[in-house]
Amino acid sequence: MAAQGNIAWRVGCFAVKPGGRRLFSQGRGAAAPLTAEQLAEKIRAQNREQKKPPVQVPKDPIMRRVYELNQLTRQLQRVHPNVLAKALKKGIVHQNKEIVVINKPYGLPVHGGPGVKTCITDVLPILAKMLDGMKAEPLHLCHRLDKETTGVMVLARDQDIARRIQELFRTRQVGKKYWAICIGKPEPADGVVDIPIIEKEVVSHQPHFKMTLAPNYRVSHEDGKTFRIRRHRDAHVAVTRYRVLSSAASCSLLELQPITGVKHQIRVHLAYGLDCPVLGDHKYSHWNKLAPQKLPAVLLKRLGLEQVKARYIPLYLHASELTLPEGEEKELRLVCGPPRFFSRSLKRLKLEFPEVK
Repeated sequence: MAAQGNIAWRVGCFAVKPGGRRLFSQGRGAAAPLTAEQLAEKIRAQNREQKKPPVQVPKDPIMRRVYELNQLTRQLQRVHPNVLAKALKKGIVHQNKEIVVINKPYGLPVHGGPGVKTCITDVLPILAKMLDGMKAEPLHLCHRLDKETTGVMVLARDQDIARRIQELFRTRQVGKKYWAICIGKPEPADGVVDIPIIEKEVVSHQPHFKMTLAPNYRVSHEDGKTFRIRRHRDAHVAVTRYRVLSSAASCSLLELQPITGVKHQIRVHLAYGLDCPVLGDHKYSHWNKLAPQKLPAVLLKRLGLEQVKARYIPLYLHASELTLPEGEEKELRLVCGPPRFFSRSLKRLKLEFPEVK
């Protein structure tokens, strides 16, 4: 009897079990059988899929790492939430009774949106249960980082703590430090960019929106004098302190301290304020188009790349440190080293690696 049942299962929807009952019903819910034309197209599609040449992994070590990072960012969007939660757990930098601090990986969005299958917000309930048991309340976001930005991210164990830390960010009581590899070297080597930022639509063959500068001052074309203009009502105050840590041919490593927290502030201030865009920032390296970043020949040579492969270069922006006030005289300093691709590129570009203390 068992053998007959197994045979019936393999035969499919037209099989009949002993006793006369169909294994699969041909009722209203069943799919209609394929026509000869549909079946032929299905077979042709399968044949085309089989004939596709296998993806060749580059032999050059630099190109292979670019390929692997590109594959990793795609895989992060497809992994099961439990697997992603385990990966975040392994990257925990600090935790106590109030907060959990993770090292955010590259290519992982914080929030969901069009085309986003998995994000950090989705796995916060799972991560909380891994840390504190099945009855744990989901962790809560205290701030956000861009999808391509790596580094320190603070999560709160309950909503009240999250609101308190969010208020610290809003009132600029949280110290923030970033590292960025930039194209060129800013002049002077240490300073402050204090230029408001606004979001505008770029009118081109591919219309899109970007953050850009909305300066309070203009230079007269007639006599070269500087004059103050009326502040745009939609512009946001944006202030970024920067310092060159190391420089080499056509590139530099910067430490950045954003005083305010405007969307894409660091990237906009570096690209449009200092004319030193972040390496791998394909969005803000051009204003009127979306295109791969154009790199100097010396950078391409040191990275072992050709310009046609520049589109695969990741964004070199890392949130290295956060400082949270804990009391009148105490501070909680949270430090996170850069990802491997960041530190490897520092060596190839002959930039001195900053010590994480």
